[in-house]
Amino acid sequence: MFYSYGFWGFDPTVIILIPAIILTLYAQGRVKSNFTKYSRVPTRKGYSGVQVARVLLDQHGLQDIPIEVTRGQLSDHYDPTKRVVRLSGEVYQGNSIASISVAAHEVGHAIQHANGYAPLSLRNMVFPIARFGSSAAWGFIMVGLLIPSLGGLMDIGILLFGAAVAFQLITLPVEFNASSRALRLLNANGFIVGEEATGAQNVLRAAALTYVAAMASGIAQLMRLILIRNRRR
Repeated sequence: MFYSYGFWGFDPTVIILIPAIILTLYAQGRVKSNFTKYSRVPTRKGYSGVQVARVLLDQHGLQDIPIEVTRGQLSDHYDPTKRVVRLSGEVYQGNSIASISVAAHEVGHAIQHANGYAPLSLRNMVFPIARFGSSAAWGFIMVGLLIPSLGGLMDIGILLFGAAVAFQLITLPVEFNASSRALRLLNANGFIVGEEATGAQNVLRAAALTYVAAMASGIAQLMRLILIRNRRR
């Protein structure tokens, strides 16, 4: 993100970003610590992430959705364009509380897609615009800042960045719903027992907090850009 106004001196609008930066650091630390902690705690039933995902997908008539291994840690996701659940190696093979919680969360997205869950459909529609906006916005903003006579380009950049922030806002109910589905499915199918439910809840809540932090950072940055734009007029 763009953290300075021009290239001269201190920009006081940076202060707006500080709470969001603190929240982001906290969220990142929490998701890492919770995932690490519960990755070391195997479930009593001993099911792996891929086994849980397969059972839940089949249970909802989604036998045609494959489960693939993807590289990286916490790189797990559901791809709605190719209709595939991708799990990191640790989640795919692991039988820990963290592994099956993440796997169930991604299945939650697949179920959302199959059921036509409105917020997910909206997010999928907005995604191409948001992706373009997040990558192109700063080019317009930089040119508008450096060349005052082309200040209108900054307005375009702010609108594009606003589309990316809107995408983050739409993402929140999608993620929260997938997590609540995951917890219900894990409990209903006996994949977690007793206090394991608390561990699963901690893992999923920590992950959800990262999306809250991303939205807060986006809103703070958008407010800052609007202040900078108004100050130049």
